[in-house]
Amino acid sequence: MNASPAEHAPRWPAWTLLAFVALWPTGAPAEAVLVLGGLAALLALASRRAALAPEAMALCSLFFLAYWLPQLFSAVDALDARRAWHEVIVDLRYLPFLWLAALAVATPRLRRLTFSGLAAIATLWCLDGLVQAVTGFSLGGESSVRLTGIFGAHNPKLGLVLAALSPFTLYAAHARYGRLGWSAAALALIVVVMLAGARAGWLMLALALSATGWRIFGLRGVLLGGAVAAVLAVGAGALFSERLAERLERTAAVFDGAAGGLDHALSGRLVIWEAALRMLADYPVNGVGVRGYRVAYPDYAPHVEQAWGEGEALHAHQWLLEVAAETGLLGLALWFAGIAFGLRAWRRAEAAARARARAPALALVLVLFPLNTHLAVYSTFWGGTVLLLAGLYAGALLARR
Repeated sequence: MNASPAEHAPRWPAWTLLAFVALWPTGAPAEAVLVLGGLAALLALASRRAALAPEAMALCSLFFLAYWLPQLFSAVDALDARRAWHEVIVDLRYLPFLWLAALAVATPRLRRLTFSGLAAIATLWCLDGLVQAVTGFSLGGESSVRLTGIFGAHNPKLGLVLAALSPFTLYAAHARYGRLGWSAAALALIVVVMLAGARAGWLMLALALSATGWRIFGLRGVLLGGAVAAVLAVGAGALFSERLAERLERTAAVFDGAAGGLDHALSGRLVIWEAALRMLADYPVNGVGVRGYRVAYPDYAPHVEQAWGEGEALHAHQWLLEVAAETGLLGLALWFAGIAFGLRAWRRAEAAARARARAPALALVLVLFPLNTHLAVYSTFWGGTVLLLAGLYAGALLARR
């Protein structure tokens, strides 16, 4: 029997998306791939050289509007109008990029290529982190006081990135090697993410391991495995990593019961969050303007040395507070509307559609989990990451049969 026409869909969207992710440690080259890939997707869709399910295209467009419209409304009277309008204009590139992400998972063959490719990239970075833990060196150069892997000593994103991509790694390991494969991948991720030192990554990975492990081992297996893994990771990390020991000590300060202990445990983020709430109180409708937190911060925070040292806070370090402070209640409402559209699509989807979208759906939950700290969702790197996962989710869930 001949293959369906959909199976002859071009592979370049998948390879372009994988190139974008593989270039994350380089910064500007990854952004160039994002822009050029989005333009290629726009031209291919317009000329009908590529096909995308109308429902998938519509959901991608709704996700884009939920992300972009808050910027537009906030720019009207932004404190830093030049920066805000610049963000509004340049972030138009994300609409065709979302369509590119959906095209990359539009058929079963493309989904296999894209999801396995993301798992392979994350696995390579994780192995590189393990090498750095043992030797002190990695593809990104010599290590600092924490694992940074291929991202380099001055770009400590390794733990966050591996945690965000962990659903692709864990699902792929289980599909290929069963329980043993999942366990090996989980152990490697635990070691590298813990030693990378980003506590937001610790929480994301814990959620990913719980969600994927539950389906494989059941509740009792998850609890037992989690306890063993936690003891091994914390014991080894505290023994061999001075940085991890310091992070664990700082985290334990949350149990002091005092505001000072809580702020110390949060690395000074309590002050940052309080400043965001004050901005929202003064600018409730559309905020201080997208990327305007850094401009408003000196007027809303005490003029004392902060827990992180010298310098001012550049963003709210929590996506709900970032959106609230910079785009107001109007921006929050639009974000919630986008999330609601995504949840409605999930509820209406068949079981097979949910299964093929499970990895990007879980990854989205991880990066937007509200009880955590976050990178800036309106920054180039993390904003692109969130929208990449949103496009993969929409494209996989609503792909043509």
